[in-house]
Amino acid sequence: MQQQPIDPAPTQTRHPWRATARTVVAGAVGALSLLPVVAVTAGVDAVPAVAQAVVVAGAITRVLALPGVDAWLRTYVPWLATAPS
Repeated sequence: MQQQPIDPAPTQTRHPWRATARTVVAGAVGALSLLPVVAVTAGVDAVPAVAQAVVVAGAITRVLALPGVDAWLRTYVPWLATAPS
């Protein structure tokens, strides 16, 4: 059986725009963690709503790290996947 040659270049190098898109999405989700500061500064007393947004952002970040989700992204949202299918 003949083995396929392994491409030593990481996916960030082979597909830089995909890495950029994933970083932008992760940064946007991470920016949601600033909602409590924004709420305090604005005098908004909706702490449960702010906490909910932060928890949801954390959950989304965790889910995006799952291999099955990456496979789904390659099928339905290919521009956000780690590498093309």
